[in-house]
Amino acid sequence: MLWGMTEPQFGGTEGAPPPNYQAPPNYQAPPNYPMPPQYPGPGGYVDPSAPFGRHPVTGEPLSDKSKIVAGLLQLLGLFGLVGIGRIYLGYTGLGIAQLLVGLVTCGIGAVIWGIIDGVMILTDKVRDPQGRPLRDG
Repeated sequence: MLWGMTEPQFGGTEGAPPPNYQAPPNYQAPPNYPMPPQYPGPGGYVDPSAPFGRHPVTGEPLSDKSKIVAGLLQLLGLFGLVGIGRIYLGYTGLGIAQLLVGLVTCGIGAVIWGIIDGVMILTDKVRDPQGRPLRDG
């Protein structure tokens, strides 16, 4: 049943009751009538399959690890502590390898590898061990 005219010039909309429509007294919805969707309150909606959000372009769920934290930790290689960013991300073997290269090369290899790796992390070229893109914050 259509409640009003469907043409926009008549002000009606298809399938919607008129604005002043009142349900009859003692009306009860049918037993299997679908409930309207419950929308989130002021806190917003959290997707259970992507608790840290989704990538704005690809829609993939984001990692629980921050690319800013990982990139800055990796740039500690400028001070001889390369590999900390990779260990933070969960790549423990690679992080330890970077630390060893830093020790063997007296820090020179650590600085070069740390800068390159830090830039790669900050420019979204590195993902977490589960293959998810790193989150911004």
